[in-house]
Amino acid sequence: MPANYQAELVAVLGQPVAENPTGVMQEAAFAAAGLNWRYLTIEVPPERLADAITGVRAFGVRGINLTIPHKVAVMQYLDEISPEAAIIGAVNTVRREGDRLIGENTDGKGFLRGLRLDAGVEPKGKRVLMLGAGGAARAVAAELALAGAASIAVVNRMPDRGQAMVADLRRSTGANITFEPWRGTRRVGESDDLIVNATSIGLFPDVDAIPDVDLSGANPEALVADVVFNPPETPLLRAARQRGLRTLDGLSMLVNQGVIGFELWTGRKAPEQVMKRALAETLCAATGSPSAIA
Repeated sequence: MPANYQAELVAVLGQPVAENPTGVMQEAAFAAAGLNWRYLTIEVPPERLADAITGVRAFGVRGINLTIPHKVAVMQYLDEISPEAAIIGAVNTVRREGDRLIGENTDGKGFLRGLRLDAGVEPKGKRVLMLGAGGAARAVAAELALAGAASIAVVNRMPDRGQAMVADLRRSTGANITFEPWRGTRRVGESDDLIVNATSIGLFPDVDAIPDVDLSGANPEALVADVVFNPPETPLLRAARQRGLRTLDGLSMLVNQGVIGFELWTGRKAPEQVMKRALAETLCAATGSPSAIA
């Protein structure tokens, strides 16, 4: 058999993108699986996105991730959008099927996978308190709604944004989703089963920031989750643990997104522990904090 030196390509497109750690996780997974694949981290300004997708097609790229500011704009250049991505209104992952590029959204799916596998929590029937109404909140809320959450209460500082998100998701999913403006300290109640910080509060380098919530009245069985992955233990999660509450960090969501992407692109089972370890070590090296994953 002749030697084959051609690597298969996947990539992330965004601006800025230099600090995106996904490539470390995926390259480690490719090596562990014995695949000659490469993950490219590529900065693409908004006005060159159409050209970039033309390049993706021309180079036979097997899949891409999209990050800010391309998650919505990319949809017009794709051949198909998955039903879940259409509900969310954004695409963060593209897979190739023959010559066709198909848009998916793994943000919420990654959260749900971590919720079930890492925290052992089934979302069906749960009462959710969602902090924030940005892209991550929309994706997570959509997947929780589709998974049968009993109710989702969205709180956000900007009423217009929160109300629009809630109206869209209520219409597209039929779920019990409500909005309330976030004024002052939001008290967590005994009826809240799952509290999700879907804002960027606490994200590196602003690692001391914490959402303005009061956990003193939380149900002892409640789970507090954070989509912030850097650092893995945010002040919110630390406060929750100090009260004896269960927690789920943003590293879980990021790794599980990567697992789903790997499997969509390669058709193989992802080496999940390898991916977790590579990502945790990278983030710990960047922040100087100890690794949470052995």
